[in-house]
Amino acid sequence: MLNRMFKGSAVKGVVLGLMVATGVASLAQADVASWQKGVVSLVAKKQVYPREAMSKEIEGRAKVRVTIDRSGKITGYEMVEKTGNAILDAEVEKMKDRINPLPAPPADLPDANLTFVLPLSWVLQ
Repeated sequence: MLNRMFKGSAVKGVVLGLMVATGVASLAQADVASWQKGVVSLVAKKQVYPREAMSKEIEGRAKVRVTIDRSGKITGYEMVEKTGNAILDAEVEKMKDRINPLPAPPADLPDANLTFVLPLSWVLQ
């Protein structure tokens, strides 16, 4: 039966990695926290547990390198760590269209494009 609970995306820590990668130490923490919350919320809403994977009790984790422009539009999307399952890996690719665009990053970030790794997980409870 497909009544099982699905624990969604694990994207906490994305912004901290982004700050370290860009070298921005003075960026207002409230701006970063707000942006992170927006990314986490959008990904969690748009992430789908494929019915076939759920019925077969398949779980997995993946990491995707995402590049966005200043408006939040995804300009690069590459799976850097696969789940090990074709069904879930196909879902990772489908997610790009559902989460695009992401929330625009804080204006204080200096780069025209921002790249970060987005961890995703499909876990039954």
